[in-house]
Amino acid sequence: MKDNKITKIITYAVTAIAVIGIILLVRVLMAGEGAVQDDVDVANKVVSPLVYFSQYLLYFTIGVTIVLSLLGLFKNLESLKKTLLALAVLCLLFVTAYFIADSSVVLDNADVILEGGEAGSSINRLVGTGIWFSMILGFIGLGFFILDLVKGLIKS
Repeated sequence: MKDNKITKIITYAVTAIAVIGIILLVRVLMAGEGAVQDDVDVANKVVSPLVYFSQYLLYFTIGVTIVLSLLGLFKNLESLKKTLLALAVLCLLFVTAYFIADSSVVLDNADVILEGGEAGSSINRLVGTGIWFSMILGFIGLGFFILDLVKGLIKS
């Protein structure tokens, strides 16, 4: 019985959100493409509410997703342990990528130093870290793919 009440509440909430979104969209369509592009006041009055509504809806959805995920993790301690172990491994890989990353000068085709690309720049180091981190994860994924392929070949 409780699930039925929750389902009805969610259905009404989703319907209300959809109706608000449709009303905001119709307001934009009624203003016309030319008026929205040419007149800043019309764009602010018509488009801005739709953008803000979408933005707040996105924030709310992200918040609900994070809260429900954390509640699910805390209810299942075994799953929480596995998640924390996986995060620790990812942090270790990230630190490894950070120490491998290079922070030397970044030049363009004319051998001119790019803005923010000076030697020792933290931006260079972080970009290099991201590249190395992606490569490490890619190699690990490729290794598991090949392992699974070999297991499949052996079984058949």
